[in-house]
Amino acid sequence: MLSIGEWKAVIEGALFLAGDEGVSLQSLAKMLDVQEETVQCFLDELAIDYLDSHRGLVLSQMGMYYYLTTKKEHASFYQKLFMSSSQQVLSQAALETLAIIAYKQPITRVEIEEIRGVKTDRPIQSLIAKCFVKPVGRSEAIGRPYLYGTTKEFLQYFGLKSLKELPDLNEVEVDENEEKDLFL
Repeated sequence: MLSIGEWKAVIEGALFLAGDEGVSLQSLAKMLDVQEETVQCFLDELAIDYLDSHRGLVLSQMGMYYYLTTKKEHASFYQKLFMSSSQQVLSQAALETLAIIAYKQPITRVEIEEIRGVKTDRPIQSLIAKCFVKPVGRSEAIGRPYLYGTTKEFLQYFGLKSLKELPDLNEVEVDENEEKDLFL
């Protein structure tokens, strides 16, 4: 049997993995195979733990879903981080993710991962930080995941007037020995 600290650690890990999609009380109870009331007690204790001034996160709830978010009083520090990282070039993973979003939008993170075959949490967060993509709604799929789409900044950065100016994928010649950048 797990200790209270271990139960809270498992819940904390699940909240971290759920990211911006959050996780419901029911899902946590099912995952842990315990009553919802028990999970609610653990969540309440976690929320109190995060009130400590030495912690950088807060347990937030929106509707039926719980999330880990950063503390508002630390926002100026995080802004500096994202301002400096937004000047950096895009990684290969971010470029691939951006191409998929540009051509398939609106699209969920899971759909992007099915196409790429790897996790896309970091590339999506990087693209959001650079204002190239943003959540544009929620899917009707189970869990109502975010749908992502490109922004005006994306169009401006790549010198496009509209998405119609993206090259037609059927016309793009790809040498199997060479990677092709869809935005050139």
